[in-house]
Amino acid sequence: MEAWTPQQLVREYRFRFKKRFGQNFISDKNLLQSIVQDAGVTPGNWVLEIGPGLGTLTRAAAEAGAQVTAIEIDRELTAILKEHLDPASVTVVEGDALQLDWAQVLEKSGWHGQPLQMVANLPYYITTPLVMKALECGLPFRSVTVMVQHEVALRMAAEPGTGDYGILSLVVQYYAKPQLCRVVSAHSFFPKPDVDSAVMRLDVRAQPPVAAPKEELFTVIKGGFSQRRKKLRNALKQVLKEWNLDAASLDGILENLDIDVNVRGEALALEQFSQITEALLALRTDV
Repeated sequence: MEAWTPQQLVREYRFRFKKRFGQNFISDKNLLQSIVQDAGVTPGNWVLEIGPGLGTLTRAAAEAGAQVTAIEIDRELTAILKEHLDPASVTVVEGDALQLDWAQVLEKSGWHGQPLQMVANLPYYITTPLVMKALECGLPFRSVTVMVQHEVALRMAAEPGTGDYGILSLVVQYYAKPQLCRVVSAHSFFPKPDVDSAVMRLDVRAQPPVAAPKEELFTVIKGGFSQRRKKLRNALKQVLKEWNLDAASLDGILENLDIDVNVRGEALALEQFSQITEALLALRTDV
């Protein structure tokens, strides 16, 4: 029988794990099929995969009918992938996914601007930068379905007032609608990681859900969480100073929006941050 499990492939190719790349490969074949289903991969889809490892998820996506472009940083793994995956349905690219121009990579694979999906078991040490690149790069992603640390998944999907809620929650929810599809035990990987994981699907929004300009909105959000346990009026002191505003201006805005002037950033929803940002911009005198 053709090798497909990480254990079989490691033995067959005498692969040497490299700790610096955070290599933990999915060893549960049923889980691979579930991830492809969670992502909604169907025949004719274009899939970008980051960190394919030994290609087990790559193969599952290709077998579902997708055309897959897989970016792998490990030269040894790239050689293995090119040897045991079908080049008719999978293009393997060696390189650092954070540094590469994804549009160029895809175009060289034969992509011509069709809607995209990302499906990946992401290296956990660079999960957030990779997710944010997918959401901000301007490519027509319909969804981003990724295996991440369970605690990161909880932060992405968190609601206001919860312990997991923070900047990541708000920024991800600005770009996409998050759905935690399934929690995954560490026993589903080889080698076994130290933490449990989760499959997270982010359905990318066609338009932002709020009206405030993105750059200024993110400035206010980041300022609001700069000192998490402080009241918003104190946490935003630096932003207010840079915009030639004072705490009294913010207090008046909060009162007009029927928000407690003693509120902390962790209690505010994205829409409220947007309303506050728009009101501050209307008073701003430094531009």
